[in-house]
Amino acid sequence: MKPEEADLFVIDRPRARHHLRAVWAGGRLPLANDGSGNDVMQPRPSCLLLTAVAAGLALLAACGSATSQGFPSSTVKIIVPNPAGGTADALPRIIADALGSVWKQAVVVENRPGAAGNVGAESFSRAPADGYTLLASPPTTLAINQSLYKKLNYDATKFKPVTVLGSSPNVLIVSPKLGVSTVKELIEKAKADAGAIAYGSQGVGSTGHLTAALFETMAGVKFNHVPYRGTAPAMNDLVGGHILFMFDNMSSSLPQHQAGTLKIIAVCTPERSPYLPDVPTMAEAALPGFASITWFGLVAPADTPDVIVAEINKAVVGVLKTEEVRKKFLAHGAEPIGNTPQEMATFMERERARWGSVIEKAQLKAPE
Repeated sequence: MKPEEADLFVIDRPRARHHLRAVWAGGRLPLANDGSGNDVMQPRPSCLLLTAVAAGLALLAACGSATSQGFPSSTVKIIVPNPAGGTADALPRIIADALGSVWKQAVVVENRPGAAGNVGAESFSRAPADGYTLLASPPTTLAINQSLYKKLNYDATKFKPVTVLGSSPNVLIVSPKLGVSTVKELIEKAKADAGAIAYGSQGVGSTGHLTAALFETMAGVKFNHVPYRGTAPAMNDLVGGHILFMFDNMSSSLPQHQAGTLKIIAVCTPERSPYLPDVPTMAEAALPGFASITWFGLVAPADTPDVIVAEINKAVVGVLKTEEVRKKFLAHGAEPIGNTPQEMATFMERERARWGSVIEKAQLKAPE
């Protein structure tokens, strides 16, 4: 589901504006000597103004091309604030491989998990604003943690949006030990024994955690939350029966469902998934209006020049449009997006407001 379109961003080039202001700042022009002892009037202000405007426009263009010329000229690093394995790690690696071929430079992925993504995001926030360090993250660090944590050592609202890489529908997947086949059965069981059913998530404040909180609020039930450090360990414990259900993106859950190890009993999109046409949506099953997707965004450090952001956006959107990358994304259950920086900024504002409301209503707090 693509974010809504928004106005294009505008490149800011202070040097050019300063140059134009300096030219405009003059008042009446003095007389000048022509070299023969005769005083002559300097050119009329209007002529100078036209010349200055032309020079300013040339400088404006020069500023843009000089800033992005030859980018990148060395290795680009993409920080992933999640552990290896899972869609949050797989999609940036697909992009890194494709960008390496386009840029003819190494693009490496560095996993920096911990504290619901805060470890990686904080490290990224200290990177130079030159475009050579990027952050690829699910909503946790970009749209959720600021409402969940009392204090953070980074401000995600100052990160420079590049593009939303893709999105994946969330699903409700259960262990056979739970003994339910429908959402209504799960709700009934939860109401009969409040707080007894343990569910897992990818971490405090993860999309899986907040989707479960939304479920609790809309269904009027209470579960026992067990947070993990990423999808892989949570899924392992779900398979082992140590937890009884979780909300996860489809790509990580589908193989277990197809193998019969676990069962997806609902999808969290407004419409049924073509991958699971026989599985109802949460809205169909029990809770009208229920919806949740996981998206994956790419951002640059605060104060990264807009022309550099534009260069990165152009390259990333270009590879997302290729058939090879599209097939790889779809194999992970993710739909490629590739929007503009301004579109991503508008989308993230909406997501911050939406999940902030869920956190407030559910009275969620991150551990001190």
